[in-house]
Amino acid sequence: MKKSYIYFMANKNNTVIYIGVTRNLVERVHQHKTKIRKGFTSQYNCDKLVYFEEFENINQAISREKQLKAGNRKRKEELIQLENPSWEDLSIGWIFPHCEQ
Repeated sequence: MKKSYIYFMANKNNTVIYIGVTRNLVERVHQHKTKIRKGFTSQYNCDKLVYFEEFENINQAISREKQLKAGNRKRKEELIQLENPSWEDLSIGWIFPHCEQ
C-alpha cells in the first residue's frame, strides 16, 4: 500500500498555515513552491514545509487532516513547535528541478 501524508505549509513570516493531504509529498511540495496550481497557497505565498506526518493509507491521512483543520491555530503551532521549533523549511535539500529554495 502506498504511504500518504498530511502536511503544513507556511508563508515566510509564519503568519499563514495551510494543511493538506497527499500521496506524494515531494511532488506536492514542489507544486506549492513553483505555484503550479493557483489557489490558497499561491495567493498567500505558503511555500515552506514546516510539518508533516506519514500514514499507511490515504483514509488515515484524510481523517487526520479533518481533525487538524477542525482545531485552532494554537494546536497547529504546538505541533510545529514540537517537531520543528525554528519553523525551518523541512524540504530544504530535496531535489526540485527548476525551483529556487
